[in-house]
Amino acid sequence: MSKTTPATVALTKAGVAFDLFPYDYDPDAPRVGLQAAEALGMAPEQVFKTLMVLVDGAPACVIVPSDCEVSMKKLAALLGGKSAQMMKPADAERLTGYKVGGVSPFGQKKTVPTAMDETAILFDQVLINGGQRGLLLGVAPDEALRATDGLLADLTA
Repeated sequence: MSKTTPATVALTKAGVAFDLFPYDYDPDAPRVGLQAAEALGMAPEQVFKTLMVLVDGAPACVIVPSDCEVSMKKLAALLGGKSAQMMKPADAERLTGYKVGGVSPFGQKKTVPTAMDETAILFDQVLINGGQRGLLLGVAPDEALRATDGLLADLTA
């Protein structure tokens, strides 16, 4: 497994400190984020999943705890839209440059609006995908927001 991804390069360039958390990725897991938390022995609410969505047809990135679902209504409202829906996996891969299961909010091919669930600030460090399947990055929530120019809000259903 490579320890260098577009995500780690972007964080290093931005001066953001991070820790590497490699784990055994299970492609058959029904919920990748929960499987990652279990593999690392971490609380699911500290391991965040990265989802690509469309808000009124425009791409956006949302980061929420792996044990939660996104409230599309809250997300759309935060980003000034009327509705939001999940992006098709092939479209997410094309837009971000990452494979589904390895999508990171850092170092995407195209910069899109990004929002993180407010529960992230309950932790000194949250684990977020590092840009490949089987690699999470431990990042301080405020630094993750700075690196993505992200918004912090209540985003869970």
